[in-house]
Amino acid sequence: MPRRALITGISGQDGSYLAELMLAEGVEVHGVLRSAADATTDRLDAVRDAVAFHDGDLLERGTLRRIVAAVAPDEIYHLAAPTFVPRSWDLLADSMHGIATVTAELIEAVREEVPAARTVVATSREIFGPDAPSPQNEDTPCHPSSPYGAAKLAAHQLVGLIRERDGLHLSSAILFNHESPRRDPAFITRKVSAAVAAISLGHGDELVLGDTAAVRDWSAATDIVAALRLMAAAREPGDYVLASGAGHTVAELVEVAFGCVGLSPEGRVRVNPALVRPPESQPAIGNPRRARERLGWYAQTSFEELVAQMVAADLEELRRS
Repeated sequence: MPRRALITGISGQDGSYLAELMLAEGVEVHGVLRSAADATTDRLDAVRDAVAFHDGDLLERGTLRRIVAAVAPDEIYHLAAPTFVPRSWDLLADSMHGIATVTAELIEAVREEVPAARTVVATSREIFGPDAPSPQNEDTPCHPSSPYGAAKLAAHQLVGLIRERDGLHLSSAILFNHESPRRDPAFITRKVSAAVAAISLGHGDELVLGDTAAVRDWSAATDIVAALRLMAAAREPGDYVLASGAGHTVAELVEVAFGCVGLSPEGRVRVNPALVRPPESQPAIGNPRRARERLGWYAQTSFEELVAQMVAADLEELRRS
């Protein structure tokens, strides 16, 4: 019998790539959709006819238990959660409920319905905060500076507590920035790639940004979901920083993106002071050493390849529309 996997957040960037990867490996994939409309996203075009979908609002108590009991999965990947950090300041209760409380409900469902299941919970580099020493690893002290980060830290710590207490195969994936053509346009990478594509086709004339000196550790989403699979397959559960280990500035992102269409950013980029955030004292770079040594995982996609993929996808979309 093939292994059976359950993915929450399957209609998102990571969930859709993970579904494709597991189906290619012969895994029976089940996915949770918040609404029937989520099933129509083009992210799921490649897997729509091969995945068993389950409708359910995870914010409703009992939803996860019902789905976990019905599916009886061998593996669970909990990816569903709010993803845009600035919005968490306006949605405090929703952020804590959607991240920390829902994770607690999932762990309860695993413990009571499928205690042998291998479960990976997606957390975030936001648990470390802006002043953490760089690069950050699994033992870096955590001082989140946003409600989103605080909620992710609560989920991360809960995974560790229950893993130790009950012996469940629970793992926390501490995700640094990871991108793809499926990334939401609200994020800086898609904002840049979409604007560059538009400018190159004559549909725009400038790219408006905040702090171009900000540093991020950008990986490809396809590489990250491969690491999630390795975490679930590992003999022992654990927490892993998943990152490229290399930092790049927003200015580098812009330079590479314009280079993909044979243009210079000079005269085409404007900094809006209203978009500039307070500078971080330490660059947000992850140390993936544990994932390399214990899982044998390495990021396969270079920064330049990732940016080129995103620009090419936005060019194709603009030409098609």
